[in-house]
Amino acid sequence: MALASQDADGDDTRGTGAPEGSAPLPATARETDSATTAAVAAAEAAGLGAGETVRIDSWVWAVRLVKTRSLGATACRGGHVHVNGERVKPAYSVRVGDEVRLRHEGRERVVIVKRLIRKRVGAPVAAQCYIDNSPPPPPREAIAPVGVRDRGTGRPTKRDRRELERLRGLGAPNDPGAPETPGRHRPAR
Repeated sequence: MALASQDADGDDTRGTGAPEGSAPLPATARETDSATTAAVAAAEAAGLGAGETVRIDSWVWAVRLVKTRSLGATACRGGHVHVNGERVKPAYSVRVGDEVRLRHEGRERVVIVKRLIRKRVGAPVAAQCYIDNSPPPPPREAIAPVGVRDRGTGRPTKRDRRELERLRGLGAPNDPGAPETPGRHRPAR
């Protein structure tokens, strides 16, 4: 085992992962870096042999694009997963270099496969298994739900329904700002 080397300044730079002449990393960065390196090594050790393939539903789950494998399979059956521009079934064998497009939770993810894995791994390791070419997500204000009622408040009243319609831009017939539609009034008797 090598002894710790010290510079002329007295700095101990052994094990920081930093190149010669650079400042040593803080302890938390060293721990995170070593944990990620260990996780990558474990994933590679449990990796696939030459010529083995991985199902697309399993791969999108393993790299954390979906929460469960069954959600990955459902997305494939629903036509939300495309590999190299073609709709695929859950059992499709994915290869390194394939472009995977996944529509999930109102967002499209576009990734290129860098590494095949079969088991679900931590997020830092999963991010190293693909190249993310996805468009940026929309701002939170753009996707905020409009007029969502609190759970357990019961059935909306007429007044609540009219307020929700007004918020959603669907003017109620008696709304002063709504356009007049013919035939909506009762004829005089």
